[in-house]
Amino acid sequence: MSEPTVEDATNRVYEALHADNAEIDAHIAALKAALTRAGLKEAVFDPARLVQNNRSGRKLMQAYFRQRGVTVKFSAY
Repeated sequence: MSEPTVEDATNRVYEALHADNAEIDAHIAALKAALTRAGLKEAVFDPARLVQNNRSGRKLMQAYFRQRGVTVKFSAY
């Protein structure tokens, strides 16, 4: 099995968020590894695909991911 790309890892995070955060920590770790392999410093998420697309939901997501070593940015609406 090959290692996931940043896009694959990001899609798995979206799926985990929609599945009530099922195995979210494992998906964050995979995303962090994919970002490192790609030489990127931050993950970009589409706010429209988030379960909690409000300011507090986005800030909570940023804080949770930051604690696990992943910087989160959101694309423009």
